[in-house]
Amino acid sequence: MALSKDDREQFLAEPHVAALSVSAGPDRGPLTVPVWYQYSPGGEPWVLTGAGSRKHRLIEAAGHFSLMVERVEPTVRYVAVDGPVSRIEPATDDQLVEVTKRYLPPEAVEPYLEMARREHGESVVIHLRPQHWLSSDLGSF
Repeated sequence: MALSKDDREQFLAEPHVAALSVSAGPDRGPLTVPVWYQYSPGGEPWVLTGAGSRKHRLIEAAGHFSLMVERVEPTVRYVAVDGPVSRIEPATDDQLVEVTKRYLPPEAVEPYLEMARREHGESVVIHLRPQHWLSSDLGSF
């Protein structure tokens, strides 16, 4: 059964690891990779990635991408959203901290941030304007 607008937005706002897909060009399947993302109901999901990375270049070239999140417990549920890129901007340290705290336990946040600041280089934040939604909860079987 498809989820209501509120249910799908609330589900997407939970800290799931998303599958991001973007066209990789002719004669190729899409680039599909796991990503951390941030989202608040009613807003625009965003991802943080390396400036000039393959993901960044492909999303910029395509002008749109998709995110899909799922779970299997307590019921099988998924939400997919796609749409155009609304903006790409240099990432801030505050955004790095925000997305890191969303996914890692408190004791792992500072060690991860130290490593990311030292090794990841410049990053960008890519915002998606939700245009198409697909969702379902298959219930308990």
